[in-house]
Amino acid sequence: MTAGPVFPPLMQGINAAGADPFEAACAEAAQGCDAGTILYDVTPERLQAAIVLAPEVALADAAAMLPLTGVAVQNALGALGPSELAVHLCWDGPIRVNGAVCGGLRAATDMADPTEEPGWLVTGFELVFTRPQIAGGDTPDETDLMSEGCGDLTPTDLLESWSRHLLNWISRWESEGMGPLHAEWSGLAYGMGQDGTFIGKSGHFLGLDETLGLLLRTDGQTMLLPVTDLLEIRS
Repeated sequence: MTAGPVFPPLMQGINAAGADPFEAACAEAAQGCDAGTILYDVTPERLQAAIVLAPEVALADAAAMLPLTGVAVQNALGALGPSELAVHLCWDGPIRVNGAVCGGLRAATDMADPTEEPGWLVTGFELVFTRPQIAGGDTPDETDLMSEGCGDLTPTDLLESWSRHLLNWISRWESEGMGPLHAEWSGLAYGMGQDGTFIGKSGHFLGLDETLGLLLRTDGQTMLLPVTDLLEIRS
């Protein structure tokens, strides 16, 4: 029997066995599973993983776990992929590799009030390793890791590396606050300083506020799109 992925202390894995790991993680969280539980589905074609978290802070601050999860994905790809691999994070979820979409991030929680402490928070990601052969030019804005020179990278290795980087970033966030995460994420943000559309609102992506909310300039006004707007609410 092939051994499963190895996770750091305080984390434990459950193979979702073909199910959607994100939905499975939300179900586990609602049933009161331990924080640090990782649900995953590893195939040669794609890696999907989600983790159950229980941050003991208000949802407005806890929502930082979504961009933090993305930073851990980028760090893992940076550590294991080729040196020229460029990985950027879109504020509203997509993960771009060498400019094209190669996966995405999502998060869910059990409540909507940003001032209250959530009972649980789940963050997850998906990365595409290989895709069926597609006629050239049909999907110019989509890619997969194998097409970007990651032929030696296995989904299991990436999953293990992501979990280690995730734990490191959570520890830094708890001990050092938002500063280091803000600096790291700002350097990875896709489209900053450009015009774009985010969760249905279009304008100029000025930058990030102190909680990684998006500052959008539109019609002469600057609006804040908080990270909590990206969370799926599960009752």
